[in-house]
Amino acid sequence: MNLVLTKDEAAGVLGEEFAQARKRLPGAGEVAHFRQRAFDSFAAAGLPHRRIEDWKYTDLRALMRKVWPLAPAPSEEALARAASTVKAHAVSGARQLVLVDGVFVSALSDLSRFESGLRIRPLREALEGDSASLEQLLFVPQDQAVVALNGAMMTDGVVIELSEGASLDRPIHLLHVASSHQPVSIFSRSRLEIGRKSRAMLVESYLSVEGADSYQINDALLLSVADDARLDHVRLVEDGIDALNISSSFATLGARAHLNAFALTAGGAVSRYQTTITFAGEGSRVESSGVNLLNGKQHADTTLFLDHAVPHCSSREVFRAVVDDRAHSVFQGRIIVRAKAQKTDARMMTRALLLSDEAEADNKPELEIFADDVTCGHGATAGALDEQLLFYLRARGLTEREAQALLVQAFVGEAIEEIADEALRDMAMATAARWLSRRG
Repeated sequence: MNLVLTKDEAAGVLGEEFAQARKRLPGAGEVAHFRQRAFDSFAAAGLPHRRIEDWKYTDLRALMRKVWPLAPAPSEEALARAASTVKAHAVSGARQLVLVDGVFVSALSDLSRFESGLRIRPLREALEGDSASLEQLLFVPQDQAVVALNGAMMTDGVVIELSEGASLDRPIHLLHVASSHQPVSIFSRSRLEIGRKSRAMLVESYLSVEGADSYQINDALLLSVADDARLDHVRLVEDGIDALNISSSFATLGARAHLNAFALTAGGAVSRYQTTITFAGEGSRVESSGVNLLNGKQHADTTLFLDHAVPHCSSREVFRAVVDDRAHSVFQGRIIVRAKAQKTDARMMTRALLLSDEAEADNKPELEIFADDVTCGHGATAGALDEQLLFYLRARGLTEREAQALLVQAFVGEAIEEIADEALRDMAMATAARWLSRRG
């Protein structure tokens, strides 16, 4: 039976959780008022469902089924379990920042010897202090119920600020670790502000300790990239087998800014990564790529919205999905070119590889163009592995699984090659290799 949460049921259960959690959620005064307004906004809309166009393939009322209680603060045992997971997935040379069950853990994070111009602090500290950045942190766009819920329930996260002209030699690695062996909900929010003429690299990993398989994550990331700045953002999702991960990111680019972004989803039962990128200054550039690697009954949704609001900007989107068994991959990419955004150059391509007869891929690229001097295009394909290539590889001594793995790696490699950093490209390919090995 396919159970479905009604709007009132979801709001009622989450309303009880919100009421019980108010005392432990950081921030008073303006922050507390913001939380109440955000929850009221969520309660009025309820969980997104298939009648909402952007959520037609990812009906949370059907896929979520239950609402888990807010995760407690991690115990010493939980932190010990998380430490082992963090060590196993560390990025060599990176500055490590760790969230365990939505709580920033300084003991597992690298907070020493900050480079010039770099400031890092927990979200809790920013919300509880007299912070000038509150206006940026207390953000909920219209018609985004899951982001409103995140604003109401956010427990912790990190606030990273890089001042003008600063350049980070080390990547920042933000690890989201689920440690609870009981079903829980995790709400986190982070902000990264890159100053003018600055450069940074952010890596995000979503992980779970052994035995922590059933949890729900609602995460939000707010990005600001100022004039002439560059941000490289790599996101790797290897959640537990029964996890639900709803993540939202919002990026604003200044003039001549450059954003290179990559996202890979290989874990979790249900996931949705929705990102909005707004061009606010002329001459900016975005390269966005992603990969879904799915099997079993996994469901993964990547929804990308690029808002070309100013002239002389360019964007490139490359997305690949490999879908096996009864899994379901969704890609929704929408590019809007507004009337003033002349000389826009925007292109999007999505391809899906189906490894079984029951696998499903929904690709939905869209263009909305209101300017008349632009170069734009999009495309979508779906198909199976090439039988001739499989025969060629098998004729040279490879087993069927080995031949399939080689072709899959080549297929996703086009998207992974968009990652600017060689070490992170290797890390993404290693994640793909782990997925292939689990496939058998």
